[in-house]
Amino acid sequence: MEASTLAITILWSLLFVYAILGSLDFGAGFWGMIYGKNNETGASQIANRFLSPTWEVTNVFLVIFVVSVVMFFPFATTLLGSILLVPVALVLLLLTVRTTFMVFQHHADKYKDTLRITSGCTGLIIPALLVSILPITLGGFVSFENEYPRLQYVELLTHPTLYMHIAFGLSTELFISAVFLMDYAKEADDWSASHTFRKHAIWLGPVSIAVAMLTIGTFPSEASWVVENIQENWLLFGFSLLFFLVGYAFLFIKKKDGQRGQSRMAVIFIILQYAVAIYAYGSAHLPYLIYPDLTVEDGFTSPDIFYQMLIVYGAGFGILIPAFILFWRLFLKDRRYLKQE
Repeated sequence: MEASTLAITILWSLLFVYAILGSLDFGAGFWGMIYGKNNETGASQIANRFLSPTWEVTNVFLVIFVVSVVMFFPFATTLLGSILLVPVALVLLLLTVRTTFMVFQHHADKYKDTLRITSGCTGLIIPALLVSILPITLGGFVSFENEYPRLQYVELLTHPTLYMHIAFGLSTELFISAVFLMDYAKEADDWSASHTFRKHAIWLGPVSIAVAMLTIGTFPSEASWVVENIQENWLLFGFSLLFFLVGYAFLFIKKKDGQRGQSRMAVIFIILQYAVAIYAYGSAHLPYLIYPDLTVEDGFTSPDIFYQMLIVYGAGFGILIPAFILFWRLFLKDRRYLKQE
């Protein structure tokens, strides 16, 4: 495997991890807001219990991803920084606001409702801004004036593919978070919350698939190369759909105790679904980072520097992975925390 291909694979893997963690993080904030004053279900408590420690882990992977982009593809930063300045700046601003509110939400009862609403709303706006970057990479939205790249905001904001990408991102976020929180509530023996999230997962699943298919149909004419590559990779996308159908079916299977939904198996297959879909889409997007102005090879650093950085990354993840395992055991598996004993 060429060094540039290995680099973009690592970068895409980090993007996948952040997409899953971000969906859980931002989705939990949204569900916590929706059910904040509903006393008939513990959905809000479950969502906030999961959200309380995990938002910091999500931000760690965001930082790792951004640093990896700069380190692996330094010659792409000028173009990326110029055209993505506004959406990235808004994301950073909202992340700062959200993080500040998350830090103080347990110490300011007077503003508890405001804090919950802020967390829930930013949990929708931030993913929408992040997903809005994807259509920019397809082509047709970047122009050059005096050799300086500019994002054509009018064309972007008036094109349906932007809003379909946002709809896809939000439906995916809410579906993944609903399936996971269903399982998380089951671990905490909160069956009321588990049934609530299962109910949402049942209708969000088909919606996310339908929106994904409709999104491809709204690609700009300049993105015909992506559509052709997607058609060539139909087998991988077929496997993704198969994993979805299996995971979705587990939401209906009746267990021995009479409860419906094999939540753990549903989570596993849904994550597999998005893993296959993301890598298939990443493969279809090659060799371009931004069509037609920037390829993977154009932005890549030298192979020698890349392999040296790879050693540093290996050492860093050698430290982080045990920490993530400990985190999982403390906050996602320890019943004393799950049940707040």
